[in-house]
Order: sequence, then structure tokens, then C-alpha cells
Amino acid sequence: MDNKRVTRRARIALALAGGTALTAVVAQIPANATAGQAAPHRAASAAQHASRSAGTADGTSYDDTYYKDAEGKTGKALKDALHRIISSTQTGKLTYDQVWDALKETDQDPDNSGNVILLYTGRSQSKDANGGNPDDWNREHVWAKSHGDFGTDTGPGTDIHHLRPEDVSVNSIRGNKDFDNGGTKVDEAPGNNTDDDSFEPRDAVKGDVARMILYMAVRYDGGDGFADLEPNDNVDNGTQPHIGRLSVLKKWSEQDPPDTFEKHRNQVIFDKYQHNRNPFIDHPEWVGEIW
Repeated sequence: MDNKRVTRRARIALALAGGTALTAVVAQIPANATAGQAAPHRAASAAQHASRSAGTADGTSYDDTYYKDAEGKTGKALKDALHRIISSTQTGKLTYDQVWDALKETDQDPDNSGNVILLYTGRSQSKDANGGNPDDWNREHVWAKSHGDFGTDTGPGTDIHHLRPEDVSVNSIRGNKDFDNGGTKVDEAPGNNTDDDSFEPRDAVKGDVARMILYMAVRYDGGDGFADLEPNDNVDNGTQPHIGRLSVLKKWSEQDPPDTFEKHRNQVIFDKYQHNRNPFIDHPEWVGEIW
């Protein structure tokens, strides 16, 4: 999760590992998140940079199985290979109503099984406090559904790789804005900023946001009856099937590498719901090899 820090013992172990591909989980200390309290920025661990082997928090690798057809590729060839992999293996597709229960599991607070962690606020909130009231949580489309006009139809509108729990009023403030740095602070969500045409999430989830956007660009390429989603380097994209800024999203992915919470979420979606993976969580270096 975004509020866990690598222990000194783990750092020593990593130093001793010296260049070996790491598959063990790095020991981490949780910090309790409570309702109304934003989770602190996570520390990027050496383990997250030391290994290029795609794997889960328990050390399971998918390079020789799930990603075997993508290995050794770069650029468009890599993007095309990943599209074939993540679209052909997405055998589970949810309705918009089913998303509620899925998010209660994918975004469960590891320190409180009755709560979920809200994406932008970082608040731990009761799973049952979902709905349409200002302090409830609802279903945030990180790739705004108006960018490509896919709505809440089964497909991009219900793909839980980019749907996250969020406070209703903060979700409304984000609206369908593109992502960029700057703006004025969002009072209800400390660490987030916004202006007329963009939204900047808190540091602890900047990379998460970037990898969700880039997953969508690979997964939805104009097939399935939906628009070809592509990031660009603009803001104020309106209803066009684009979200920016790509240059900023790439930096966010580098600055905020995948953590235990994000990896676990990817695994739950793979095991129990859609049966496909976000390749940029498993291989964050592929961001720079495609874009």
C-alpha cells in the first residue's frame, strides 16, 4: 500500500543480493490509515528498481508464461503484443453494478477488512459507505469515460484496472479533467491540486494513475466497438479519446513505482475478476519502451 516503508533489514538484504533478480517480498511496516486521514507518500524501495522480472507481491513471475509473447520486443511491436495478451486473457467482464463489489475487494484496506482506501484522498472508509451522498465513495473512472464517450458500458466503462473508489465530492472536482502538474489545492483531498483543465493527484498515487491510463491505451485500440484510446501531451481534450499529459504521466510512473498495494490489486483482478493484468505494474520499464 502507499503508506508502507521498507525496513532497514530489507535494505541490507537488498544490498547483499547485489545484482540478482529479486523475487522475495520486501518486508514492510504498515502505517494505519484512518477515516478522514490521507495516507503518507510511500518510499520507493530498491527492490522495485532492482528487478525487471514481472511478478506479484509473493514473488510469482509471469515472464515465461503470461508475457512470453512480449519478451524482447520494444516500441509498437511491444504495444501490439501486450494488447493481444491483455485483451485475449480478459475472460471476465463486469457490469457496472458488479463493479461495486469488485472494488470492495480490489481496494480493501489491508489494515481494516471492512474498509476500502480511496484513491485521491487516501482515506480509509467503510465499504458500506458507498453511494451518491457527498461523503460517500463512488466509482471513479481514472480514464474519464467522456474521453472516448464509452460511458458505463461493459468494456472500458467497467474495466476495474482503471476504476477506483473515491469520495463523491472529490470525484466531482476531478470530473473529466486531464492530468497535469499544478493548480490550487483540493481542500478535501490534501496533496491533490486542480485547475480549469487538469488534475494533479497526491504523490503517493501519481504512478498508479499513470499506469492505469497507459493500460487503457494498450487494452482499447479501436476494437470491441469502442474508441481507440491514446494518451497525448495536451490538456482539455474534451470528448476526444485522448488524455494528457503523456510527458507528465511518464515522469509520474518513474517517480512513484508500483508498491505492494498496487501489485496486490493487480493480482486480485487477475485471479478473481478479469483474468488479465496491467503490464505496467509488472514491468514499469515498458512505459519508456513504448512511449
